[in-house]
Amino acid sequence: MEYDVVVIGGGPGGYVAAIKASQLGLKTACVEFDEDSSGKVKLGGTCLNVGCIPSKSLLDSSYKFQQISESFDEHGIKVSKPSYDLTKMMQRKDEIVTKLTGGVAHLFKHNKVESIHGKGKLISANEVEVTKAKGKKEILKAKNIILATGSRPINIPSVPWNGTTVVGSSGALEFNKTPKKLAIIGAGVIGLELGSVWSRLGAHVDIYEAEKSLLPMLDDDISRLIDREFRKQNLNIHLGSFVKGSKKTRKGVSLEIEIDGKLNNVDYEKVIVAVGRRPFTENLLSESVNLSLDEKGFVPVNDFCQTSIDNVYAVGDIVRGPMLAHKAMEEGVMVAERIAGKRMEVNYDLVPSVIYTHPEIAWVGKTEKDLKEENIDYKKGSFPFSASGRALASGDSVGFVKMLADKETDEVLGVQIFGNSASEILQQGLIGMEFSASSEDFGLTMFSHPTVSEALHEAALAVNKQAIHIGN
Repeated sequence: MEYDVVVIGGGPGGYVAAIKASQLGLKTACVEFDEDSSGKVKLGGTCLNVGCIPSKSLLDSSYKFQQISESFDEHGIKVSKPSYDLTKMMQRKDEIVTKLTGGVAHLFKHNKVESIHGKGKLISANEVEVTKAKGKKEILKAKNIILATGSRPINIPSVPWNGTTVVGSSGALEFNKTPKKLAIIGAGVIGLELGSVWSRLGAHVDIYEAEKSLLPMLDDDISRLIDREFRKQNLNIHLGSFVKGSKKTRKGVSLEIEIDGKLNNVDYEKVIVAVGRRPFTENLLSESVNLSLDEKGFVPVNDFCQTSIDNVYAVGDIVRGPMLAHKAMEEGVMVAERIAGKRMEVNYDLVPSVIYTHPEIAWVGKTEKDLKEENIDYKKGSFPFSASGRALASGDSVGFVKMLADKETDEVLGVQIFGNSASEILQQGLIGMEFSASSEDFGLTMFSHPTVSEALHEAALAVNKQAIHIGN
């Protein structure tokens, strides 16, 4: 059978590309090898199944438990000693995942996308080989092909996974009881989010990070505040530390850790390896195809996600740029639109990033570090949530909003936020930046009162030393 578009991969980049292509009148099929316990194809990729969605479910559940345990008293609410049912918490997470993955299958049916269960491989510019159950193979012919196979967690030789006491990010979402003592290797997005979940539920959590600063992609002032706040939350973050090896013990795992040149052996019940992800491109390309991966396993593409083969595209985690579901989705839409002859592009300068701890961390555009390195003259303004009436009323007044603007044109170049609802507030800044808004534009915009979003408004006013509710 011949298609206008065949997509290999049913994650955020792949399923969105397939739906969009079909909506544009292109005969489309999506190939996905992942399956559920019954052997049926499972759509949604890492994000819906073992990443973004299940982790947010556990983050929300664990935060509610922490609030009841620690914060309700200051609101005058008395609660006897609370407890939690981890089995039910996990069941809720799984039900959400099932609902959303089933939703993708429904969207495929509604939009007339053919879902094909099997392992896809590009064998020519117009052919995809699909390996199905029991090794049966099928060849799909396509005018256009989109590669969207996503990424996998990185496994490190010094601490190999065993699926029980040493796990990756997926395994960390499946614990059947809260470990008494937990080590996390890596203080990035995944490490901090998973550390937050299990710390709130009672685990002693040590996080080991090779970098000497926490979240070095952020400016130092916000990074230092984040470090300080997380330590208050009993996340024991050890910066400049290196895990040299591991040994199985009767009760778990013993890690050999180097900190400041000294080796220490520390025992843990569970270890989570969260040192990043790698593109999942093994066996994706036939040797007969004139398309090569780079040294890190990524598929080289141009600004429009087109490979060196004109009718073959690649999107999401297997191409350059941050490994984020929303970036993959936008690339999927762009590619489908361009295949249909429309003009569309992705603004890679404005890809938002969020860490869903509490408080949340969110940023977009340039940081002060970036602007200094690029010799761009800038001005800045910030506003603390401790001066926000809405934040104080809700008991969430940690953190601040920071805005950076071009010194001459006043165009907003970057926003960084640490605080309650940071992910939602950031979107307001992002929309303005997409239209090249100035800090004055934000300052002249009326914000509802009282809202935590007013912190963005005041930060914008502060850029030009016009803030009302703090000193300039």
